[in-house]
Amino acid sequence: MAALLKIRNKSKLLATIIGLALLAFIAEGLFSSIQSTRNERRLNIGQVNGENITAQEFQDMVEEFANILKATSGQTSFDDMQMTQLRDQVWNNFINYKLIEHEAEELGLTVTDAEIQSIINEGNSPLLNSSPFRNPQTGRFDATELKNFLSNYEDMKNSPDNMTPEIREYYTNIYNLWMFLEKSLRQEALQNKYTALLQNSFISNPVCAKDNYEGRINESDILLAAVPYTTVPDSTIQVSDADLKAKYKEYKEAFIQTNESRDIKYITVQVSASQADRAELDKEMAEYSQMLAEGQEPAKVVRESGSSVAYFSLPVKKEIYPRDIAAQLDSMSVGTQNGPVYNMADNTLNIVRLIAKVSMPDSIEYRQIQVAAQDEATVKKTSDSIMTALNAGADFEEIAKKYGQTGGKVWLTSAQYDGAQLDANNLKYIKTLTETPANQLVNLPIGGINVILQVTDRRAMVDKYTAAVIKREIDFSKDTYTKAYNDFSHFLASNPTLEEIEANAQKNGYRLMDYKGMQNTEHYVANQRNTTEALRWIFNDDTKKGAVSPLYECGNNDCMLVVILTGIHEKGYLTVEDVKEFLTSEVIKDKKADILKKELEAAKSIAEASNIKGAKSDTIKHITFNSPAFIRSIGASEPVLSGAVSNSAKGTYKTAVKGNSGVYAFQVLNKEKNNETFDSKKEEEQLSSQQLNAARNFIMELRMKANLVDNRYLFF
Repeated sequence: MAALLKIRNKSKLLATIIGLALLAFIAEGLFSSIQSTRNERRLNIGQVNGENITAQEFQDMVEEFANILKATSGQTSFDDMQMTQLRDQVWNNFINYKLIEHEAEELGLTVTDAEIQSIINEGNSPLLNSSPFRNPQTGRFDATELKNFLSNYEDMKNSPDNMTPEIREYYTNIYNLWMFLEKSLRQEALQNKYTALLQNSFISNPVCAKDNYEGRINESDILLAAVPYTTVPDSTIQVSDADLKAKYKEYKEAFIQTNESRDIKYITVQVSASQADRAELDKEMAEYSQMLAEGQEPAKVVRESGSSVAYFSLPVKKEIYPRDIAAQLDSMSVGTQNGPVYNMADNTLNIVRLIAKVSMPDSIEYRQIQVAAQDEATVKKTSDSIMTALNAGADFEEIAKKYGQTGGKVWLTSAQYDGAQLDANNLKYIKTLTETPANQLVNLPIGGINVILQVTDRRAMVDKYTAAVIKREIDFSKDTYTKAYNDFSHFLASNPTLEEIEANAQKNGYRLMDYKGMQNTEHYVANQRNTTEALRWIFNDDTKKGAVSPLYECGNNDCMLVVILTGIHEKGYLTVEDVKEFLTSEVIKDKKADILKKELEAAKSIAEASNIKGAKSDTIKHITFNSPAFIRSIGASEPVLSGAVSNSAKGTYKTAVKGNSGVYAFQVLNKEKNNETFDSKKEEEQLSSQQLNAARNFIMELRMKANLVDNRYLFF
């Protein structure tokens, strides 16, 4: 009994202890859940229709697309801006496809292998016509060319020693391109099926067709009195909280946002060259100019100068050079030199020395047989034997087939090598092709093999240039940047809050900028490159309203940035405060309209309406219901006038018509029909097309339904 009493007396204490333990258990679970969510966010780059997209999956897609672009364009790398654009393209294409794939799955739409083969055989897809498998005569995709390539690719895989590493790499790149195109064809086919289904769901009818026709052919001429809202001063209008709430309710559905956004203020400091920096560059450029004029090796001088334009080993078309350099070449004689000259467009000093000017074919048709063996003696013996047979009249393609090659003719254009930095073997190969006369056979030793070459055609002779170009940006020195950095750092240390920055920025030579509604899909803060860290700071859950960011170095290592977070808008409906500026302007417009409508209602004729203070008179002709009336006197389009005028008989006077830019009174002077003949079928097709165009933003509707999550800013 005593023990029971003790338990009763301590029951409150036990309950408290149990409660705390339970709370700790719940808190631990909640903390684990939060940690799990954060870890998932770190791994996943996004989500569509509940399906996670990992960072690795996305990176694989980006790398695949980048490799395809490199293989097709000849470009070996992409700068930061190009990679950003590339990622955007990959992301949007992937998301759009996933959205349509989800809809197609629910509808039972599929694409079969037989359909893909049919598309390939027809060869009409733009994707196919952008491939290298084109007929040399027509320039269009040719399924036979594809089949031949795939057959040659299999031969290469089965007998890799018959081809050089460069050729094997070439075949592999083209094969990977085809795999990418085939996958893209399948995606395109599914998207086309879905779009066709959507398109066929939009139909019109004879009644709508007749209305559309009448709305276009019935024209009215009016005498107009326009009283713009600007005639009533804003200062005379009072806007209450109740007014704003009422207007918000009216427009609420327009204020929904599918992504969270932030409001920021920021300061950027752009560093530029000082007078001392410019003087130092002038001195360097004078020295390089003298070195070129003295006849020193141009490639060496250009390389040592740090020029942004490389020295090209082969003559190139002038278009390969920057525009300001290309513009000088035609007027220069070989051996002459210009500069140093300042170019404002890219803020550079430039020296140009023309080394050579030659006429060369822009396109070369050729064929080849590669000879590879275990030792050089065998290579030489075999290649000499082939040359002997060919010179004796043997068929080129028949001999090529004996060595597992086609010997087919291919075209080489300047675009494939102009401006490229070629190694010794490639330089020797291209130079041989460009200099060999048509139909001549060449036995070219290159890279441990021999290549039997025959140029079969040379077309489009163009002027090409060899020039030594030294182009140097007028850049700031390390000392100049350090001073700018120290000055800005000192300002921020002395003004650590938004209020202090606002009060003192202008006094210290800094400009505080304002930006509302920033989203994390915007890759650059303050239009500056390399601001990923600043973007992550802005959208970090721990960054609170009013916080001032660290000082970020950004741009092309020539800019500094500080950001202040001034507003946070979560996904969903914006608040009244978020859109207060817009709501206020709309309320003011409504109240001005009420004032002006009373003035116009008192006018009993168009003449009286035209005498109202601030009114502008105008005669407007050919108003139709289908097109908004344009008021030249106030520079505004007014759809409401088109409806009101079209519904009024000749001679009618109407007043107090509220528009977007003012209030109007008008008198109908004339009504007539144009001579267009009614064609019901044509009108229905036009309406269906208009409806389809309006519905082409279905992707945006699907995006809203899919609850997209885009966390790319956390990774790139």
